[in-house]
Amino acid sequence: MIDVGEQINAVSRHIGSRVFGQGEARVATISQTYDTDVDDVWDACTNPERLPRWFLPVTGDLKVGGHYQLEGNAGGTVERCDPPKSFFATWEFNGMVSWIEVRVAPESDGRTRLELEHTAHVDDDLWAQYGPGATGIGWDLALWGLVNHLAPGAPAVTPENAEAWTLSPEGIAFVTAAADRWRAAHVESGTDEAAAEAAAARVMAFYTTPPEPPAGD
Repeated sequence: MIDVGEQINAVSRHIGSRVFGQGEARVATISQTYDTDVDDVWDACTNPERLPRWFLPVTGDLKVGGHYQLEGNAGGTVERCDPPKSFFATWEFNGMVSWIEVRVAPESDGRTRLELEHTAHVDDDLWAQYGPGATGIGWDLALWGLVNHLAPGAPAVTPENAEAWTLSPEGIAFVTAAADRWRAAHVESGTDEAAAEAAAARVMAFYTTPPEPPAGD
């Protein structure tokens, strides 16, 4: 398995904004370079047989105009696709709609860079409470899964072992470091440092607190 510190340092994170749809939207961008070719990274991100091995099981039509559903998570509609370069889709979860764009490009050394851009109209109060880490840590965990999936002989990820790892000492160290990097990106975007620190602490607690057992257990 890839070293936590190595993985945290290998990922770039940026917070910005742009006018999108009905108004100003917040844009979180995360990217990493992988030791494989474009076709392999593209296939890992779009093949329904490979996605469950590092991310989540997916159902639906993974084509332009098709609807997809990730098990226990978001669903949406594929709006654009330019294989093996990029795809753009809605990201619909918990009654909210945002958008993701995944871009895959070759690097000069034969490696491949994956960049994911998540665009959302986020309520100011919700943003102040949790900041970019609310979704950013989830994307960090996804890239962690992908880099391990692309490593030779890597075991498949399941929702159960992913959750157990997240709550392990190593997983908590990973989430803590990811939350701190999103805090830094939040500050770099112009947010007050104390406010960014408080938001990062809240979102880190959310990710590292074990779920409540069902009533009666």
